[in-house]
Amino acid sequence: MSDPVLRAPDFDKPFLVTTDASERGVGAVLMQEGPNQEFHPVMFLSKKLSERESHSSVSEKECYAIVYALEKLSPYVWGQRFHLQTDHVVLQWLYTATGNKKLIRWSLALQDFDFNIQHISGASNEVADALSHESFPESTG
Repeated sequence: MSDPVLRAPDFDKPFLVTTDASERGVGAVLMQEGPNQEFHPVMFLSKKLSERESHSSVSEKECYAIVYALEKLSPYVWGQRFHLQTDHVVLQWLYTATGNKKLIRWSLALQDFDFNIQHISGASNEVADALSHESFPESTG
């Protein structure tokens, strides 16, 4: 019998959140290091962007992926230090955002969380990337 795909969270261990955005959606995965020192998923998230959201800049989409993920994952990560990985290097300046009101507003909302942003290569961001490019059904309205 193989191990289950998802693992139950262990609130005594730090979490790792990885996010990504595409033209059509955002995706994230919540992970924790297992006993074999490999990271295992705890939860997968994905969301289709609205028509308006899909016209946002790449930085806005990537930042929205973080905001969306942390909103959904707050029961797991709020109140403890965790790592957040993104393949969008620009977001490392998130706490010093100036000029773009939307990014400033999101930066302020994210200050409730205790995390550090780590840049990873796009090739290393396979799971969140796959979730952000998921085959979303076309809207009918």
